[in-house]
Parts: sequence; C-alpha cells; structure tokens
Amino acid sequence: MKRRATAIWQGALADGTGNLTSQSGALSSLPYSFKGRFQDESGQSGTNPEELIAAAHAGCFAMQLSHFLAENGTPATKLDATATVDLDTSDGGATIKSSTIELVGTVPGIDEAKFKELADKAKAGCPVSRALGAIEVSLNARLG
Repeated sequence: MKRRATAIWQGALADGTGNLTSQSGALSSLPYSFKGRFQDESGQSGTNPEELIAAAHAGCFAMQLSHFLAENGTPATKLDATATVDLDTSDGGATIKSSTIELVGTVPGIDEAKFKELADKAKAGCPVSRALGAIEVSLNARLG
C-alpha cells in the first residue's frame, strides 16, 4: 500500500511559501512557510513537516495500542496520545532530535503495569516509530 502527498514551494527559503496536499484530501493546499517552521513558537501561522510527523506518530501509535489492548481483552474507551517532535537548530542546521509521546488512556479492566507494557510494545511496533529509528522515541504513559 502506498500513500502520497504533494508539496509545492515557491520562492527562497526565508521568504517563500508552500502548500501541501494529501491523497485523501485531508490536506488540501495547506499553507506552510519558513516562519511557521522556524520562527513562530505558537505554531499558529501554518503547518510544518515536524508537526505532520508528530500527527502521524501520535495517530499510528494510538491505533497500534488500541489493537494490542483489544487483543488483551481490555479495549480502550479512549486513548489521548500527543506526540511532540523536537527540531533542534542550535548547531546552525536543523535536525529532528526526538519524538515524545504523552499518553493518557481510559481502559477499563487493566492495571497500570499491563497498560504500560502494551504501550511500550505499541511504541516499538508502530510503523511510524520504526520509521523514526534514527531519532530518540520516548513514551510517558498513564491511565487516566
């Protein structure tokens, strides 16, 4: 199975603009820019590649964990997963250093130890975590 997205960029890095469109249509000419990627700490001026990686990581992880929980006989009522991707620019370049998942799960009938075991298994096994093998991937999981 293959999925695709298209990026259109016009202009130089610092003053150019771009847009992203995905095969599903979920992203349709979504704007992105240098400011949105490197200058706007609020994250409100448009998307950026790191935000999209974070969304992919959180979504993939939550789906993988839901599968493991159901297999365990303890399906989740809710999994609230937030991935934070760290883009480091301290050395004059830009490098993605890590992705950290914060998870709060509502899972009836499971104890904390088993929940964390399955969450760790999902972190290691989700395809996006595996694709991010060149960086540190960490997880903070708890039942809510």
